[in-house]
Amino acid sequence: MGSKKRSSDSVEEVTNRKSDAISENKVSTEHLRKKIKKVKKEGDIANDNSNNSSDAVKPMERKKKRKALDKEKHRSTLDENAEVNPIVAGLEVKEVESRSVNSLPEFHIGVFKDLGSADVLVREAAAERLGMELQEVQKAYNMLEKKEDVEAGLKLEAEKEDGLNNCAPSLRYAIRRLIRGVSSSREVCFMHYSKTKIFEFLFACARQGFALGLTMLVGTVPDIPLSSLLKLIVDLLEVSSSMKGQEIKDCLLGRLFAYGSLARSGRLIQESVSDENSEHIKEFTSAAISLATKKRYLQEPAVVIVLQLVEKLPVEVVLKQVLEAPGLQEWFEGATESGNPDALLLALKLREKISTDNQIFGKLLPHPYSSSMLFSADHLSSLANCLKESTFCQPRVHGVWSVLVNILLPDIVPQHADLATGLNSTKKHKKNRKSSSYDEDIQKNLQNFWEIIIEGSLLLSSHDRKHLVFDVMLLVLRRLPVSCVPIVLSYKIVQCLVDILSTKDSWLYKFAEYFLKELSEWVSHDDGRRVAVTMALQKNSNGKFDCITRTKTVKDLMSGFDTEPGCMLFIQNLIDMFLDVTHASEEPSDQSQTTDDNSEIGSIEDKDFAGTLGTSDFLKGWVVDSIPSVLKHSKLDNEAKFRVQKEILKFLAVQGLFSSSLGTEVTSFELQEKFRWPKAATSSSLCRMCIEQLQLLLANAQKGEGPHAVASGLEANDLGSYFMRFLSILRNIPSVALFRSLSNEDEKAFKKLQAMETRLSREVIHCYIYLESWLLLTVNL
Repeated sequence: MGSKKRSSDSVEEVTNRKSDAISENKVSTEHLRKKIKKVKKEGDIANDNSNNSSDAVKPMERKKKRKALDKEKHRSTLDENAEVNPIVAGLEVKEVESRSVNSLPEFHIGVFKDLGSADVLVREAAAERLGMELQEVQKAYNMLEKKEDVEAGLKLEAEKEDGLNNCAPSLRYAIRRLIRGVSSSREVCFMHYSKTKIFEFLFACARQGFALGLTMLVGTVPDIPLSSLLKLIVDLLEVSSSMKGQEIKDCLLGRLFAYGSLARSGRLIQESVSDENSEHIKEFTSAAISLATKKRYLQEPAVVIVLQLVEKLPVEVVLKQVLEAPGLQEWFEGATESGNPDALLLALKLREKISTDNQIFGKLLPHPYSSSMLFSADHLSSLANCLKESTFCQPRVHGVWSVLVNILLPDIVPQHADLATGLNSTKKHKKNRKSSSYDEDIQKNLQNFWEIIIEGSLLLSSHDRKHLVFDVMLLVLRRLPVSCVPIVLSYKIVQCLVDILSTKDSWLYKFAEYFLKELSEWVSHDDGRRVAVTMALQKNSNGKFDCITRTKTVKDLMSGFDTEPGCMLFIQNLIDMFLDVTHASEEPSDQSQTTDDNSEIGSIEDKDFAGTLGTSDFLKGWVVDSIPSVLKHSKLDNEAKFRVQKEILKFLAVQGLFSSSLGTEVTSFELQEKFRWPKAATSSSLCRMCIEQLQLLLANAQKGEGPHAVASGLEANDLGSYFMRFLSILRNIPSVALFRSLSNEDEKAFKKLQAMETRLSREVIHCYIYLESWLLLTVNL
């Protein structure tokens, strides 16, 4: 290390016209400093001696001795200045003589100090000035006839075979110093104050500044040979056996920053275009991959550097040089066993660039390649180890996940709320067979990916990987079609979320809260998404999501339905849940695998509650309670509100009052509608709940603004009148019977009620006819 320092000092004296003066000034100043220190030391010794003998010497004598020491210090300072002044005066003469001999432009060596500044603007300005000055220096150097005159007599170190013979001395010095500078871990600390906290930031400003300077220099001075630069990076930043700890890390990070500077400079791309036989890109790629194999923390940034270069290269160059780089194929072949997510990322991006199959990717990519093959169950199982190891970069999400999500859910997925999976839309979209098949492929790929990678590998592992699961879900939400919401918010995912939120002491509690906030934001402007998320949360928690998590998530989601299409969509899906609910949601949760240690407290507290209401009837009961409450927050006019009330009334009346003796589905030709019942017989308690909700619905309807007659038979805008007509029609269907038979007295009362309703309806219609005639007469008069 000492020889390197002497080398840089000697080159500094050779290349800069002021360097000799600066060096001699440093020597004289150092000599002066040593002499002053010697005087101070003698003074301190004298003070110590005087203190030790303070008992024997009087105060006046100590004062005299102190004055004498001060005079001695002042005299020695004057003597040193007298020695320095002639040296400094001679510097100007040497500078003028040097300037007359060397016609190269001036290079300000102080720019290296600015490259290590904490201010990013200062670093950027210094890098730009460095590139401009050295560009002018090299131009002037190239025009010299006798380049030996510049270096004659000034070589204070042995010549090195670095390949920079055609570069000006100051340029050679700058390259070496910049390469050494990127290995500097010198940090600048500064404080940032906010209203509540004080943040301390540490930045290796020297490394960033010198890397920027190297980028600018290589990009502006084409005389720097790339082969020599690649060799210098390895030679100057070589890790020796005597290095330990931070020294090794600094050298490796220095090489990483140097390669990044070279890639961003644009020289590699320019040379690949101008010289087809150049193999510098192959050499660069091999060097970057070799660096990535040395330490785990170097893998991802090294791959990012290679990808930044690959994005700007022609496909032909990628095929001939990048894919044929030494060491790349071996790195790919060992990736699946060692669990290397960066190799998978590089393979996916290279395959995307070349758009052709290649055996170099080994087991990372299927052959032949296709999205269905990539997300097949067998291939995903081989990639599970790579994806599990991507948690090393937390709290960031590894770049491989974004690439996989983009392939899994491409942008061309229709965003018109395809509600095929578990959802019914009020508007039916006609799609051709091709698009339908394409959507099925996406759902199949997502299902495989979710079951094998998310639920089968990550969710059953550590807390970090559970955290990654929700990170990936946030990435997926940006592209997720509504039809795929049940796949993503699966039973295992919802159970894990419920277990985490069941106690505030859980390790992932705050992030789970953040996830719910982002999920609510995602559904805020889309009724299809809102319905799908609400159904998934309740179905997979047996209707107890808010109860167990002690949140108002589902309640807030339900309060967002304020339009007729949204209310109708929600009602239809609630009906489907009531009719098709299965016991799958009662599957026990494996708490040792889905939560941390503390979350088991919440589940124990809910055991009694789950014991009494843990059947499918609880979920059905939630449906019965939720259907009438849809109107609570809606902002509908009377006509729209009446249409929604009719749908609610029909469901409650059918499920609470009637049963079918022939199957679970009956068609009413008069109403032109089908009515369904659950496969399992509805319990009497649920029937009572339906009747109670029906009574509340009719009572609330009577509190409205009054009926608005419409002379079209059953469509009279009176919910009570419609209810009586609806009952009469259903009772006339042979295969439909009342859930409980009526006694003779009840039957007579029901017939009297029907007759009265018919008479009142006629009177109301006649009243409205008279009212309309009177209004017409008034208008004519």
